[in-house]
Amino acid sequence: MYEVFVNDYPIILTNILTKEVKHKLFLLESVRMEEVIRQLTKGEIECAHLYDPEAGQLLKKFQEKMPLVVAAGGLVTNEAKEVLFIYRNGKWDLPKGKLEKKESIEEAALREVEEETGVKKLKLGPLLQKTYHIFKRNGTYKLKETHWYGMTSTYKGKLKAQCEEGIEKAEWMKPDEIPEALRNSYANIKVLFAN
Repeated sequence: MYEVFVNDYPIILTNILTKEVKHKLFLLESVRMEEVIRQLTKGEIECAHLYDPEAGQLLKKFQEKMPLVVAAGGLVTNEAKEVLFIYRNGKWDLPKGKLEKKESIEEAALREVEEETGVKKLKLGPLLQKTYHIFKRNGTYKLKETHWYGMTSTYKGKLKAQCEEGIEKAEWMKPDEIPEALRNSYANIKVLFAN
């Protein structure tokens, strides 16, 4: 099973048939993604389940429906156990961005965090998870697969938000400030803090 978000609305890729209660079931093989996205964003449905009997093929078949963009980012903590957030498009987010040519996912994660926030002395930790969300660019829906890494930093310098990427702020947040920030964040970011 995979969870893909359209804003805060989930699309569940599944090989298990369940009784429809708060979701609508579509066959992955024949679904028109524009129609699913329209129904979700218009509030006609709360959740969409895209069914295919082959569990191992769910993501592959879904990726055939729209172009895939691979990105990487970090959930960065400092010595004070604060977490690094960015503020962009009116929401709190974590630093991330798409891979450049011939760049590994790990290299992209470190580069994007430093570029978007100015934080240096980054130490890459484990892959925490991958999240998926759909966005629209130049009239085309795309699927973004983001690889999230745990990271640490001993950096004590000034944070520098990457304005040219639309980032208004970069901030270290104390653990007790994070729940408030997550109330104004994206569903795929909230997933990282649910564990």
